[in-house]
Amino acid sequence: MLSGRLVKMVEDHAEQLTAGLILDLKQNPKTPDYHKLTDAEIYRRVFDVYHSLGEWLGTEAEHLVQVRYSQLGRERADEGVPLSQVIYALIRTKTGLFDYVRRARLFDSAVDLYQFQEFRRLVDNFFDKAIYYTARAYEHEGVSTNTSSAATH
Repeated sequence: MLSGRLVKMVEDHAEQLTAGLILDLKQNPKTPDYHKLTDAEIYRRVFDVYHSLGEWLGTEAEHLVQVRYSQLGRERADEGVPLSQVIYALIRTKTGLFDYVRRARLFDSAVDLYQFQEFRRLVDNFFDKAIYYTARAYEHEGVSTNTSSAATH
């Protein structure tokens, strides 16, 4: 089954994928606040996505995605990283994954292409949820911070 092979390939090459994304985020003009984050901070988040992709795509992952990406949203809000950059970093994480899979050229048949489409649907669904929970927690953190600031003035 190709989709299982794709997940395994991504997990096995998580180190390489993570290093490429760190470089991208640290140099990308659309993510200037990520230039200030340490490689270790970016690595911690990104490596987990790539290395544990099968777990993230599993049917029981909704709660894990909510917890992990809500935490990410709160952290980036506390750090003052603009939400647009946080979302763009998540998009680049997904794009890097798909670019890597396309370069592997594992599609020899119509069945392989169908399985890739299923893989893509699962990955898109995961990142849609990750972006939603990140943005929701980020906005909530901003509201909490603004409410706390207003109460003290």
